[in-house]
Amino acid sequence: MSGRTRFAAPWVAVLGLAAVAAVAGAVHGGFKDLFVYQYAGRSVIDGLPLYGSADPVMGLPFTYPPFAALLMVPLAFLPAWLAAALWTAASVAALAVAVVVVRTEIGDRTAGWLVVVLVLGSLALEPVAQNFAFGQINLIVMLAVLVDVLRPERRWSGVLLGVAAGVKLTPLVFIVLLVLVGRRAAAGRAALAFAVTVALGFLVVPGSATYWTDGLLDASRVGPPALAHNQSVYGALTRLLGGPPPTVLWVVVAAPLAAVVLLTAALWWRRGDRLLGTCLAALAMLLASPVSWSHHWVWAVPVALLLWQRSRRWAVVWTAVFVLRPVLWPPWGEGREYAWSPVDHVVGNTYVLAALAFATWAAVSAWVWRLPGPGRSFGAAPARRRRALEGINPLETADPRVQPGCHGHRRARR
Repeated sequence: MSGRTRFAAPWVAVLGLAAVAAVAGAVHGGFKDLFVYQYAGRSVIDGLPLYGSADPVMGLPFTYPPFAALLMVPLAFLPAWLAAALWTAASVAALAVAVVVVRTEIGDRTAGWLVVVLVLGSLALEPVAQNFAFGQINLIVMLAVLVDVLRPERRWSGVLLGVAAGVKLTPLVFIVLLVLVGRRAAAGRAALAFAVTVALGFLVVPGSATYWTDGLLDASRVGPPALAHNQSVYGALTRLLGGPPPTVLWVVVAAPLAAVVLLTAALWWRRGDRLLGTCLAALAMLLASPVSWSHHWVWAVPVALLLWQRSRRWAVVWTAVFVLRPVLWPPWGEGREYAWSPVDHVVGNTYVLAALAFATWAAVSAWVWRLPGPGRSFGAAPARRRRALEGINPLETADPRVQPGCHGHRRARR
């Protein structure tokens, strides 16, 4: 197989998966959140207040920033079956491209057949399955974040991240990560892009100020925070205390946890392991958010790909957590979480506990192995970046007779 064919194979697989997903989406239909997205787009077109009312089909309110409603305008012109087809195709394509991006960052080639296998295997993970069942946007947001945070030195890096934050506020944590790792230009572009999304919302979307002034930090506006699907520190505290925790208590518990995870992310990112740093920042985001529904945890996919390449034992445990979905084993819904036993609380908060365990392992590894190096680093960076970190010229080879010559050509020492 030629080099050009090997390069094209993953992208052919992406297109094939998207085509199959479009057919499946059109046949399946019934995507609850996708109806809400269409309702938001129609509200913008008709000049109706976006907040304070609900989608007449599903009876659910639109809970995203105003800019997100602008992006949903094209969906308003489509029949439900076509919107479902295109949305499912876009989500599958985003998942497939994310798989390729992650494996490229790890340093592994990804054949077309492997892209198909990994994408189909990812459907067994509860967050991914939920994402497709509801017609959610999380996979698309995750891809935008991965592209910008893994390669912040690109000319326009940061713009996609800012737009993603304009759709869902939680990606703002990645701007903090970019500042911590010294990528201030990318962080500035992200902040500017986010500011533009906010301004566009105020200019175009009727009643957009309501989003920012009424209930922005009210977790109950997007659903009951005690629901087992809310895998965040706030959700765990709500279930434990029998009601929403005081804001001070939530901040005192969640802020230090998220800060430590984010600082650990920055440490590994600076050591050259950008993928591990990005994944840890995502976990900090999920832990700190008042509401992290289980379908927000699609970041389980890049973490799993990272672990399968570096620690099979951890990979088996991590993957099993999201395939077996123990968070739904205890009784849930209609306030039954308030009657959980101690065992139920452990099992019902498994996603949170798995994230904390993984972050703890990464933090301890960073403390024990203080000096970067491929032999001692938990998350070994790709070979070219490792050599740069260690002060080794990537053009040098193991053969001492071969040295770089003038104009980049190699010459053999006689």
